[in-house]
Amino acid sequence: MQDTPQQLPSLMEKILKWSHAHLSNRELVLLLAFAIGFFASVAAFVLHWIIHQIQLLVTAGFNATSYNWLYLLFPVIGIYITSQFVKHIVKDNISHGITRVLYAISSKNSHLKSHNCWSSVIASAITIGFGGSVGAEAPIVLTGSAIGSNLGQLFRLDKRSLMLLVGCGAAAAIAGIFKAPIAGLVFTLEVLMVDLSMASLLPILISCVTATCFSYIFVGDSSLFTFELENAWLLERVPANLLLGVFCGLVSLYFMRAMTSCENAFAKLSHRPYLKLIAGGLLLSTLISFFPSLYGEGYAAINILLNGHNEADWNRVMNNSLFYGNGKLLVVYIGLVILTKVFATSATNGSGGCGGTFAPSLFIGGFSGFFFARIWNMYHIGAYAPEKNFTLLGMAGVMAGVMHAPLTGIFLIAELTGGYQLFMPLIIVSVVATLTISIFEPHSIYAMRLARQGKLITHHTDQSVLTLMRLDSLIEKEYSAVTPDMPLGRLVRALSDSHSGFLPVLDKAGTLLGEVDMTQNRHIIFRTELYGKFTVKQLMTPCPAKIVDSDPMGEAMKKFEKSGALYLPVVDVSNRLIGYIDRTRMYSMYRNLVADFSAE
Repeated sequence: MQDTPQQLPSLMEKILKWSHAHLSNRELVLLLAFAIGFFASVAAFVLHWIIHQIQLLVTAGFNATSYNWLYLLFPVIGIYITSQFVKHIVKDNISHGITRVLYAISSKNSHLKSHNCWSSVIASAITIGFGGSVGAEAPIVLTGSAIGSNLGQLFRLDKRSLMLLVGCGAAAAIAGIFKAPIAGLVFTLEVLMVDLSMASLLPILISCVTATCFSYIFVGDSSLFTFELENAWLLERVPANLLLGVFCGLVSLYFMRAMTSCENAFAKLSHRPYLKLIAGGLLLSTLISFFPSLYGEGYAAINILLNGHNEADWNRVMNNSLFYGNGKLLVVYIGLVILTKVFATSATNGSGGCGGTFAPSLFIGGFSGFFFARIWNMYHIGAYAPEKNFTLLGMAGVMAGVMHAPLTGIFLIAELTGGYQLFMPLIIVSVVATLTISIFEPHSIYAMRLARQGKLITHHTDQSVLTLMRLDSLIEKEYSAVTPDMPLGRLVRALSDSHSGFLPVLDKAGTLLGEVDMTQNRHIIFRTELYGKFTVKQLMTPCPAKIVDSDPMGEAMKKFEKSGALYLPVVDVSNRLIGYIDRTRMYSMYRNLVADFSAE
């Protein structure tokens, strides 16, 4: 017998009462971590199953010896269907999945909407299945994080536990989709910047192992990538590994800068959705028609590079393209794919599709590693660089650079391919790539948008606390104001009714002109004979500083420290007064949050 809708809330209340009566907060979090791992693995399985079914449907019968005109049509259809699904069913922005998770942690108390538990799965499956040149990993991370967030909200957990469950969801998503539990753990540490402590280690590991185990149950031992080591690492390849790391760092920089420029270009067309669809769809379809490797996630092309033994094997990466049969142009083809992948990805998302940059970074990395090794060997620069091995190393290097996450790059590639024999070069390439791009970009591709707005949680406790503090929660909007033409007598009466020793001076539009400080005008305000001879305009002084309502908390604190004021006005962009912030109250909230944030 099924519960009726009226019975379900009461049943949930009984579950909540039982859990809070019989389970400690830590025990409840551990149980929820297991549930999150299971649901994340289910989401990963469903997403890949839908993508596979759509791809089988639309590419059946394609001829491998030539390009197919349908490559021009399918991606546009997929993007259009996705955009209509998002517009009419989801009715919310679900792009930039990992960035949205970071924003939820930083600015929304780790709250993600309930539709994020399924909307990204469907939208990205349609986009990728029809040939959109994006990845499924970021949508799955958003899905896993949303599952963790909503379960935590359902069980009414505190902010710290909720943040941990969001991290469990993200880690489980990575672990489930790649069958890589350690990579899931370090991804949460490096990319989402959830502090790793003994209190958080166990739940994240439980969710990762659970997701990985259920992924094996659902799909067996198959892996996204296959790799067999044929050339063991040698010490004389260290120079090539170092230079590959630098090359991957520069490719990562190109990827991030080009992606940002393209996103800004498409954003200008946001008010003209059909023009945006036509522009993005035309660009994407044209690129795919010339370079079919750009179709979908592109993992099949990476497997060709990872498992090739000779030129004939590697030339298969040019199947369906105009380059087919021209083995001498393989390096040219690989180089052009590296350059165009970022535009294909931007066109997919910019024109209305849904997908992430996780898979594109792996794709570009694999092609970059192969390209580097082929050039290195063609010109006999140093000791022989095995193309297969360097394809693997390039995947780790570019991903580490784009995400500023060397450990994620190392462990993900090692776990994905069983390439632990290449652990040393994986470390060298990933670390050098991260160091190289850090010279130019201090934040990952996911974090840089939030960092520019001052909304990014970091591993620095003080900065994280300032990010979590909300300016609007500190503003005192009850104040008495005066006008510049008010005589001194009326000013004194206004001061006597005020709870502070100063009054803001506003014009008729509410614009802040200055303030009257009683301590600075004490020698005048107590002389009744002067009440009719002075006006507020003659007595007011400029405010020591002003806080704009869009200022991050770090900037607000700097203004207090520089001015030495006890109170500072908060204004909007038009300089209209909103209220005041009390320095003492602000620092009290800061200290309480630091204590809470640092507690185990």
